[in-house]
Amino acid sequence: MRVTLKDIARAAGVSIMTVSNVINGKHDRVSAETVERVRRIVAELGYVPNGSARSLAANSSRLIGLLVPAASEVSLAISPHNIAIVGHIERRLRKRGYHLLLRGVSDTAEIGEALRSWSLDGAVLLGFLDEEIGRLQRRVTGTTPVLAIDSYSDNPLTTGVRTDDFTGAHLATTHLLSLGHRRIVFAAPSFTEVGVVHERFLGFHAELRDAGVSPQDCPTETVDTKDDGIELGRRLLASHPEATAVFATADILAIGIIEGLHAIGVPVPERVSVVGFDDLDISAYITPMLTTVAQDIVGKATHAVDRLLDLAEGGTTTPNHWSSTSDWSCATPPHPRDQPPRAGEQADAPDPHVAHHHAVTAVLVEEGRTSAHHRRPVGSRTRTAR
Repeated sequence: MRVTLKDIARAAGVSIMTVSNVINGKHDRVSAETVERVRRIVAELGYVPNGSARSLAANSSRLIGLLVPAASEVSLAISPHNIAIVGHIERRLRKRGYHLLLRGVSDTAEIGEALRSWSLDGAVLLGFLDEEIGRLQRRVTGTTPVLAIDSYSDNPLTTGVRTDDFTGAHLATTHLLSLGHRRIVFAAPSFTEVGVVHERFLGFHAELRDAGVSPQDCPTETVDTKDDGIELGRRLLASHPEATAVFATADILAIGIIEGLHAIGVPVPERVSVVGFDDLDISAYITPMLTTVAQDIVGKATHAVDRLLDLAEGGTTTPNHWSSTSDWSCATPPHPRDQPPRAGEQADAPDPHVAHHHAVTAVLVEEGRTSAHHRRPVGSRTRTAR
């Protein structure tokens, strides 16, 4: 039978209000001796607070929805990178006293249903296309704060945290060019004019042009899954006999490409170098270990949660999106000088009147070292650097 406040009050010889004050941390209204006695009885009786009742009293469910795309006939569409994000988001929410509700939705109309049905304090959108996020309307989101991870949508109803994909691609391309590669295949999922992959494409081409390499000599291949990567690896040299390197926009794609190359006897990196993007744990367990651009996944998840909870708990900063030259960036109203300079442009001096967020520069993990000014621990990992 469920233990109630009344049971504890009777056993402690105090009022129900006194028990409530002790459980809710209002110790200034209760003597130290009584606090100790009530706590002991709570432990002895195994009392567990009623979450629903506390939510009603506080007008807060302490629930944060993590919404991901899901077709009705298949399981959730979560990439290895996003799986890692989910784990770190849950851990941060737990530390902040919130619970995570993972929900798949087949279209953006279901987002509103999820927000209303579960009385969510906030929602994180993960894996949605920018066009889908751009279509969100006030009648769908209501007053619930919504944060989109890795989105370039300018929808004012959402806030966001994302990686500086342009700079990350710049790092990968610089690395390959420094090794003498001039015929580099860009392997990525199909993409539109706005989004993560498009930014990495722009960063790739910008660095090629800066190095005097024609982007026409570096073809693009559409690779949506690991199996697609395997297929590309098998036919890479038949389709692009002059290619000496591949920049894949995700580690899982790079791993597939390496597997395909190995299947036809092409040595990596002796004949073809492969660079990925993400620095997933699995990239350290293939042969050879993968050279990859590291995202600060922990930092991105942490700042996403903190940003969303700031809004859920009464934060007043206007939601918006921007990306600094960093591995992750926290959303805040943009200032012209906050925008990262593109190739050939000179960055303006920082404006002392603009609030800037701490940022960790994207890093390329290579032979246990990082090629960026801000280092992050890479432990004993090594990466093939050819």
